[in-house]
Amino acid sequence: MSFQNFLRGPTEHKVVPQQPPSERFGQRANFANLFSQQGKLVVITGAAGAIGGAICEGFASMGADVCVVDYNYDPDFASYLQNTYGIRAAAYQVDITKPEEVKTCIEVIKSDFVGRDIDTFIANAGIAWTNGCIVHEDATPEVWRRVMDVNVQGTFHCSKYIAEIFKLQGHGNLILTASMSSYISNVPNYQTCYNASKAAVRHMAKGFAVEFAHLTDPAGKIRCNSVSPGYTDTVLSSFVPIEQRAQWWGLTPMGREALPQELVGAYLYLASDAASFTNGCDIVVDGGYTCV
Repeated sequence: MSFQNFLRGPTEHKVVPQQPPSERFGQRANFANLFSQQGKLVVITGAAGAIGGAICEGFASMGADVCVVDYNYDPDFASYLQNTYGIRAAAYQVDITKPEEVKTCIEVIKSDFVGRDIDTFIANAGIAWTNGCIVHEDATPEVWRRVMDVNVQGTFHCSKYIAEIFKLQGHGNLILTASMSSYISNVPNYQTCYNASKAAVRHMAKGFAVEFAHLTDPAGKIRCNSVSPGYTDTVLSSFVPIEQRAQWWGLTPMGREALPQELVGAYLYLASDAASFTNGCDIVVDGGYTCV
């Protein structure tokens, strides 16, 4: 018996269901192997930051080769990863607000890692809003536009050009960094611009999950998900006075903010073969903030 897939276009193969990857989950399936990143190539933007750096270390520790992509060129960090974890790492400088730079960077990565597929691309780069309520004098249209350019347009550029590569490869895994702020209005700090930008990122992941699944035949070889961190001890929040940050902790059931390393497990899961049916999902890692 067959069924018609209404998500597909008029010229696409539309018989469902697809065959699931039963061979991965046979009797006594080894989930340690499913979670392994051994031999995979992973690209991470915003990799010179606290969260990006922790993600790089997490994947390197699991055996992945890592491409460190950031506006701030950091070859020393790539060397550290390579020497510490015995993997291959390379650094690339990119302004993600410039589509031609993103496209060229991906092409260079493909040429640097000849014969390798890019298994996972983590679009993690982003900037904060530090100007408070929009009626403040320094909350200018230009500052608003800059946050949107990086967080929304930059994420779009990364997603578009890696999706082209994933289509050619016939597989791939895209993970976007959203934020718990895509669900809430933060208090006592006001950051509507940042929240709106991350809501766009979170919803992009859902839209791309549908679009990209149909770039392969059979469908579903390309997945897209997002991670929404809560308050985390990074430079993005270091400008906020400790008294104000203490109010965040008081609103968090766990009573503190996260270490960057505490976010990494969500990315590792989404990139793993264990997550083969996880698509269009957002994993919130916020210590319970959005529960109350």
